[in-house]
Amino acid sequence: AEVAFQGGGGKMAADKTPDPMWHDREIRFDVKIDQLELRKGEVLIDSMRSIEDTKGNNGENGELQVTNLRLVWVSSASVKTNLSIGLGAVVNINIRVANSRLRGSSQALYVLTKFNGSRFEFIFTNLVQNSPRLFTTVQAVFRAYDTSKLYRELKLRGAVIADKELIQLPEEKIFNKIPGVWNLSADQGNLGTFFLTNVRIVWHANLAENFNVSIPYIQIKSIRIRDSKFGPALVVDTSARSGSYVLGFRMDPAEKLAAVHKEIIVLYETYSNNPVFGVSFSVEETAPKLSDLKVPQRQDDIEILDTAESSRDALAAYYADCTKSSDREPEFNAYLGLAVEQLKDGTTIEQLWSVL
Repeated sequence: AEVAFQGGGGKMAADKTPDPMWHDREIRFDVKIDQLELRKGEVLIDSMRSIEDTKGNNGENGELQVTNLRLVWVSSASVKTNLSIGLGAVVNINIRVANSRLRGSSQALYVLTKFNGSRFEFIFTNLVQNSPRLFTTVQAVFRAYDTSKLYRELKLRGAVIADKELIQLPEEKIFNKIPGVWNLSADQGNLGTFFLTNVRIVWHANLAENFNVSIPYIQIKSIRIRDSKFGPALVVDTSARSGSYVLGFRMDPAEKLAAVHKEIIVLYETYSNNPVFGVSFSVEETAPKLSDLKVPQRQDDIEILDTAESSRDALAAYYADCTKSSDREPEFNAYLGLAVEQLKDGTTIEQLWSVL
């Protein structure tokens, strides 16, 4: 029996197809609209308008979308002008001053990347003043991505086993633990244990826990049963991105091998329908409406002894006194210690001073 299936698209296939899991690994410029759409398992974490691509499109406003796999910038002028930056290609993120045509000299987000042997630098400026959202969101999502690689990358001889038990990832569930599984990487083979979870296959040697392999479903290109010099074996082919490994496992009896093979296929198909990439995030609660924050006005239980009514009237009278033909004669005012223009009848300097 032989079954091959594509390692990321969810369809059973035997022929070689382009890697469907490019979103978090590649940098693409001016892609087609369908490549800007979210793939299975990709989640939009935040979307920010008024973001300028200061490096390549200085002076052009756009929208920056932050997902659990990449950064997507789309120009407001034309959707054909866009960027797709996989988080797996990001080397470093920092904040420095940049010169923006739309905002001038201001702090901007610098994203240093490496892809296909070339380095690319992207600069994004938030045109909304006094908003740290661009910096905090992108940096937090990148840290979450960078610390969850076991969900997406094949790992050899990693710290994944402790006391012969699998160290589970935050969103990982173990569905089966299968003892008596031989790894055929050596001529004599190594006896170990399989762990089948919702995100990966893990094998470790019984006599040496650090001799192990963690294979995420997203990196599996094909899995089949074929003959070997040890008899029927379960063969796992991994993607080119993970090193194109061919890993062989044997277990007795043959019925057990077939059952495990079938179980892995079912787990893979379930994963493909709803991939788990391990980038955990939480969305803050929506800010309450202004109407919900208003407090009904109540009359204070106090007695007002004096009001500013007379002060307001005095000021209004002062500025509205346009009937006089000339300034009044100055006189010394003991309250101020200065010579001032004579006031109108009924108005005192104390009243005018209290307005200030």
